[in-house]
Amino acid sequence: MARDVFHDAVRNALVREGWTITNDPYTFESPDFPLQIDLGAERLIAATRENEQIAVEVKSFISSSAISEFHTALGQYLNYRIALSIKDPNRHLFLAVPNDAFQVFFQRLLPMRVVSEYKISLIVYNPEEEIIEQWIS
Repeated sequence: MARDVFHDAVRNALVREGWTITNDPYTFESPDFPLQIDLGAERLIAATRENEQIAVEVKSFISSSAISEFHTALGQYLNYRIALSIKDPNRHLFLAVPNDAFQVFFQRLLPMRVVSEYKISLIVYNPEEEIIEQWIS
């Protein structure tokens, strides 16, 4: 599977925030198919001495059709979330989107309603600075 153009930027941003990348990619067997999410990460939560685990699907939104990329990302996200609920229910799934796509595309009515309706967790990242600007759960 080809890596997203901003894969390394998101990976580096997660590491800067104290995450340990445990899987690159995060591959697992769903009940029917092998699946591959871009990144798996964890970090120690000091207050509870437990590990917080996430999986991150990275998207660039650089093609000429943002709605087409959104359809693909949404389908992947929903399938991955269901598969994770079966195979790794303690891992929280995020869709990583660049800040410019979030500001322009994700503020429109349809994407906002879809994100809300399907409870999509987002990571908004800055690909140039390799930082995470927002976590939206």
